[in-house]
Amino acid sequence: MSRVLITGANGFVGQALCRALVRQGHAVTGLARHAGGCIEGVSEWVQQSQDFIGLDAAWRSGLTVDSVVHLAARVHVMDDRAADPLAAFRATNVDGALRVAQAAQRNGAARFVFVSSIKAVAEADSGRALREDDPPQPQDPYGHSKLEAEQALIRFGEASGLDVVIVRPPLVYGPGVRANFLRLMEAIAKGRPLPLGSISARRSLVYVDNLADALLRCAIDPRAAHGRFHVADGDDPTVTELARALGEHLQRPARLVPLSAGLLRMAGRLTGRSAQVERLVGDLRVDISRIRAVLGWQPPYSVDEGLAATARWYRSTH
Repeated sequence: MSRVLITGANGFVGQALCRALVRQGHAVTGLARHAGGCIEGVSEWVQQSQDFIGLDAAWRSGLTVDSVVHLAARVHVMDDRAADPLAAFRATNVDGALRVAQAAQRNGAARFVFVSSIKAVAEADSGRALREDDPPQPQDPYGHSKLEAEQALIRFGEASGLDVVIVRPPLVYGPGVRANFLRLMEAIAKGRPLPLGSISARRSLVYVDNLADALLRCAIDPRAAHGRFHVADGDDPTVTELARALGEHLQRPARLVPLSAGLLRMAGRLTGRSAQVERLVGDLRVDISRIRAVLGWQPPYSVDEGLAATARWYRSTH
């Protein structure tokens, strides 16, 4: 049995990871800013300070953990209202992550699993799936902050002896998903026409329970030491295939208009939404061969199983 502390334990991915750990008999402490939301079997620790300021001094008496999985973050949003988005992302995603790592190391944790993002590497692939050793080229403040956090944590690990493990997922989906994936399901469920009928771009995704399984392995498996891993479902659907599959599972066939990628890019330029359009028409594939080779990891669920579970949740709540 391992003792694991999870930041953001009451969030979308955090709850899935807690379920996986509790199910296997591990002792789980959930660190959250607000009470409630942690699943049964998790010891909840509420720490309301902004960006984990003062966490070391506030460390719960008697709390000993073997590893920490750091999920809490300022997440990517399409219309960021912050006056200085990069500074806001850095405050939480870089400085906050480093404070958690420092407090964990000073209180006896041996491993720190940092949940980064594929956006720390790139927004699109260049003809092949992105690998862990590809030169990073983040394109937005969120991606830059995640890369900077990786670099700061690795430096701290080298200086302090803390075993830092980096995990980079692409878009995460599953029951409880929000943002663009939820909006796509809503549009399909309501029968809205979508200009996605001819999009051949392939996009890696990761089902939340697949990500939770990989994070569990990274937290407790000795072979993960000092590793950097890309995690995905292992099957990259085209945007058109994804929309059609969601329609089937939502029991509302997707109404897809066959517009070319070129026309969509033109529309994006005219409307000032080129970045959003590029996320639809550009390939973003993630190579997961390293985590398979090092940890012997295989995604427990297929893309179709993940989409089916997500659609069942949507139908039950809407």
